[in-house]
Formats: sequence, C-alpha cells, structure tokens
Amino acid sequence: MIKALALEILQISEQAAIASFPFIGSGDKNGADDAATTVMRAGLNALPIDAKVVIGEGELDEAPMLQINEQLGQGGLSVDIAVDPIEGTVLTVNNQSNALTTLALAPRGTLLHAPDMYMEKLAVGPNGKEAVDINLSIETNLQNLSSALNKPLTALNVAIQNRPRHEALINRIRMCGAKVQLFDEGDVTYALATAMEQTGIDLFIGTGGAPEGVVAAVGLKCLGGKMQGKLKPVSDEQVNRCFLMGVTDLDKTLEHSDLVSSDDCIFVGTGITDSILMKGVKLAKDTVYQTESLLLSSQDQHSRLIKASYLKSAVTSLSLTS
Repeated sequence: MIKALALEILQISEQAAIASFPFIGSGDKNGADDAATTVMRAGLNALPIDAKVVIGEGELDEAPMLQINEQLGQGGLSVDIAVDPIEGTVLTVNNQSNALTTLALAPRGTLLHAPDMYMEKLAVGPNGKEAVDINLSIETNLQNLSSALNKPLTALNVAIQNRPRHEALINRIRMCGAKVQLFDEGDVTYALATAMEQTGIDLFIGTGGAPEGVVAAVGLKCLGGKMQGKLKPVSDEQVNRCFLMGVTDLDKTLEHSDLVSSDDCIFVGTGITDSILMKGVKLAKDTVYQTESLLLSSQDQHSRLIKASYLKSAVTSLSLTS
C-alpha cells in the first residue's frame, strides 16, 4: 500500500525544502532547483520502490530536474511519481510567499503523463464538487457553488493566477459579485486550498501548467475534492508531445479519474517560504531547521500538518537523517 511510504516521502520532502533554504532570496534559480532535486533523487533512490517519474519539472527550460521516465528506487512496490522539487522556484529565489516542495505517489500507470504545456484547470473542495464543471460558464458555476455551499455569491472567493490571459475571466467573476484572490505563482497551493476551509478559497480556475495540475489532482483526491482539466497545446510540437504521451483527444475534458485513476495515493508538500497552507523553513538560533509539511493520504481523506526539527549540524545536501 502506498500509504506505508508516507513517512519516508515526508522526510525526503522536508530535506529538499531545507536544501532550498540557502537559496531563498539569492536569485539563483538553477542553484535552488539543483539543490532540491539532488536531495529528492538521493532519497527516492534509497527507497524499496520501483518508481517511474511521470511528472517532472523543468523539461522546457532545461533546469535541473528529475527527468520524465527516470527510474528510481531499489526495486519493490511499482509506483508513478509526480514531483516538483520546488513549486515556485522564482518565488524561492525572490523570497516571495507560496514556494514549496511537492511529491505525489500512486500505483504504476495511474497518473496522467501530462506534457509540460498549458492546461485549463478547475478545482473545488468536497462540498462543491457536484456543483461545478469546467464546461459550464463561470456565471453558472458560481451560482451553483453558491447554492451548494449555502453562501451568497458576494461571499465566494475565487483564486486565479494574475495573468493577462485571465483578465476577461476575472472581470466576469467580479461582475457576478464574487471576490477574486489573485496570485502570481503557486497553482498547486491554491488548488489544494479549495479543499481546506481555513484558507477561505472556494474555487480555483484558470490556465496554467499541466504538470502542476496532475500534482494538485493527487492532493485533491486525498482531500475528497475535485479537479478537471483541458490540455491547451499552442504548437504542432506540443500536439505531437500529447500524442507521444498517450493523449490523442485534445478536446477531451480530463476528469479527476483521468488525472489520477487510483484511490491509493499520497501527496506531501513542505513549505520553503510561508504560504496560506503552511510556514516556510526557519533556522532557529542558527542551529535548528524547522519545517512544516502537509501530508495527505487518499486512505484517510484528511490532512495532517506536520512540524519537524533538524539539527543544522546533522544536515548535509545528501543526508536524509536528522
């Protein structure tokens, strides 16, 4: 069972976040990516798994990364891995909020091999998943969500990335009377936030990275929420890449079960900088690293916020012990 790996995966995520800490505010994007990736690769290679990376970050910009189709582990349980050693590398090196590490595991063959391109995405928490659909207008979705959550339209809060491509959508949301929460980066964070009531976010919508959509889909599966997507290739090369990864119907609505088809999966994210979900890495008295992580299992369908401490003297770039 995937859940049996939860603590080991959690520790790897914590160590990757700690490895990223020296790069907060540094401006060194590749250095940060390389530090986190090195720790994740070493940690995953030490586990009793037969793992295949199906979602890796950095493919298009040639950043350091865990390569798509890379094989990891010592052999054993056969799993797919969706990983972003730093979700929000620019946020990290600019010392901005919402940067985190992410790792998601599911049985082999159950995660969509999403190409590194745009995806139209919709995410919502458990109480709204029967009310909204990516194929409905935003006006209809907001009306339906208002009824499902028993909240007036003026109390709904919609998270959407602050990009020119979303300007018309933002205006339509506001015309309905709902509130808009703009963010610069952090698709995974804001998608997961819809299933965590303390964040105050009711709906996530917009066009962003397809790989992040799959990572978020695993987390939302664990939380009982809903994720839908539609791939948006912008070139013949991207269309061909869809075909190579087995996505042949480019107009297809990718339902949650298309993004992650198993009910046996785990997600872990560790804060690098502070976010609406968790605090970032702190160095207390120059001797102890303190981390906060979100650990999610589909077997439980609830979240665990886990705090950990690591002695600085015991942490190296490749160590996975505190």
